[in-house]
Amino acid sequence: MVQRILVIGTGSIGRRHAENFRALGAEVTAIGWRATSVEGVETALAGSRFDGMVIATETQIRLPLIVAAAKADVPIYVEKPLAFCSNDLNACLAAAAPIAARSMLGLMMRYHPAFRDLAQADLSDSYHFSFAIGHDVTQWRENWRFSDSYAAKPQGGGVLLDLCHELDMAACLFPGLRVESVHSHGHTAYPGVDMASRIALASGQVTGCVAMDYLAPRLIRQAQINGTKASRSYDFAAQTYRIAQGQAVETPHLPLERNEMFMAAASDFLALIAGKPLRGIEHFPRLDRVGESCRLTAQAWEQRRFIGTITKDIP
Repeated sequence: MVQRILVIGTGSIGRRHAENFRALGAEVTAIGWRATSVEGVETALAGSRFDGMVIATETQIRLPLIVAAAKADVPIYVEKPLAFCSNDLNACLAAAAPIAARSMLGLMMRYHPAFRDLAQADLSDSYHFSFAIGHDVTQWRENWRFSDSYAAKPQGGGVLLDLCHELDMAACLFPGLRVESVHSHGHTAYPGVDMASRIALASGQVTGCVAMDYLAPRLIRQAQINGTKASRSYDFAAQTYRIAQGQAVETPHLPLERNEMFMAAASDFLALIAGKPLRGIEHFPRLDRVGESCRLTAQAWEQRRFIGTITKDIP
């Protein structure tokens, strides 16, 4: 039976999801958020014509869409982050509760082979970790302007929310993390929007940090995990990975083409809503199991302290 998927949002990520679901054999209807309304979505969902819905809109407008999907008993695939503040997060989780076990959050890095390698490792000897991601936002896509995007909005935008995969990876690998401090750099043209943020984290005997920015001239995406038995240096951008244990050094071969993560997640969503077996990745981002990671992101966003201003021209 052909599965029918409604995609709300026709920006770059919405179009990617629509294309991937079509490639997997689903029947896709894509609606641009600016061309519809909550009432329009409710009408589209009426009668349960769709087997699932993808929410690829701006962060701050997702709650009413989740409410509409839950009312229609249609499971959802929601782009990350689920919400940008604790109040909205709690409301989204409560609204999604009836369908959460059949829904998922788009935490793509959980599908990355290098993250899966880390997720399968014994990290109990770790005492410090760091994750970093950065890339000049003006280089992201052709015919795209930061100022016209969701990312430029003080409610739901900014680098901490936009690039929160690293926070999610840290939350998966080191459960129970708490936010110690968040230092951010803003921009005079975009009040309340963080262009760079550094989050200090701690849990039990491990401390760490996650740094992210819209500024690095060349893509940076790295993880360093130090333990008493092993030191792991992972460069996700260069796809080079190094594990040092005493004098021995291992360099795992973990190749990836970026869209493979999106395709794998889409395939799992189709399997999830059909009640079929999943591929069994570690930390599968089912919506009723991602609360800790979502709360860490929301708490970090709420605790931002702006300490400087970026002067780079970001149109």
